[in-house]
Amino acid sequence: MVIISQFWTPHVPTAIDAANRMAPPTPAHMFGTDHLGRDVFSRVLDGAGTTLFIALGTVLIGSVVGILIGTVCGYFGGWADEIFMRLSDALTAFPTILLALVVISLTGPGTANVIWVLGILFIPSFARVLRGEFARRKNLDYVKRARLLGASSFRIMFVHILPNTLPVFLSSVAIGFNNAVLAEASMSFLGIGVQLPDVSLGGMLSDSLGYLFLAPWFALSTGSVIVAIVLGFSLLSDGLQERGRYA
Repeated sequence: MVIISQFWTPHVPTAIDAANRMAPPTPAHMFGTDHLGRDVFSRVLDGAGTTLFIALGTVLIGSVVGILIGTVCGYFGGWADEIFMRLSDALTAFPTILLALVVISLTGPGTANVIWVLGILFIPSFARVLRGEFARRKNLDYVKRARLLGASSFRIMFVHILPNTLPVFLSSVAIGFNNAVLAEASMSFLGIGVQLPDVSLGGMLSDSLGYLFLAPWFALSTGSVIVAIVLGFSLLSDGLQERGRYA
């Protein structure tokens, strides 16, 4: 539905209809309308697309850089691994959302800034997963045989070990999507994430606070979509973990 909404929505998400403010759900407006008469269903689809785009960018930055760092640290160890672990411990000692709020308050709000800040803050979590898998697998028999056959360290890391870590790593990516969705929604809810005229689920949820009793469908529909996205990626993560366990 989010993909379809990038090309078509029942109504223009930004179209204001003052004569139809706070209308309850009807066949024409499945989720009702908001305080400006805009179709909530169309805005939820548009906002979900923005939220998932930010989550995708965040996970892409965090996972790509995390793969490189985790692979090198887990395979070679040594002083580089010690430095990474200490930096990682320092970052994970603080909640990700709190650090993101501090950095965004300095760099300024906006979609691009949110993606870069969250992506950088998510690097340690992905890197630690890969580091642990590489540290566990680098002395297994199939890796030792590859070394005896003269395989280079690069080939061993990216051809022999990395593909075998994918079930575990993909599970952490699904969890990362969850965390990115919640982080973006929290930041937009506080007003320092996605800015108007762009639509985000967190921003819509913030707008609905003043109308909880007058138009409860506004908050319920937006919150339900956030819950559905988080639940969906949680189930996906569980499935990937089960698949990795029996692979």
